[in-house]
Amino acid sequence: MKKPGHCCPAEFTLRVIGGRWKVPILWHLASSGTLRFSELRRLLPACTPRMLTQQLREMEVDGIVSRKVYPQVPPKVEYSLTETGRTLQPIVRAMCQWAKGRGPD
Repeated sequence: MKKPGHCCPAEFTLRVIGGRWKVPILWHLASSGTLRFSELRRLLPACTPRMLTQQLREMEVDGIVSRKVYPQVPPKVEYSLTETGRTLQPIVRAMCQWAKGRGPD
């Protein structure tokens, strides 16, 4: 029997990458490397700045995204995948592969 408060590994993975924008963010960072906040906004036009900020913060707390702030005006902030974040690339690729031929392009 499962102990209270413990989840299966798939539930843990979904907690980390769940959310409307986390997988697209992972995909763009994996494809492009380091991106500025404004670049992510352009790549995800349907995502509000507030939601993008929230998703990036959650991903940073979970250790899958690194945030680097440059001390300049206007502020320059760059995001990239951490080593842990890069380990999620095969999962994202598998999701993309599964979707091919099953849904809208």
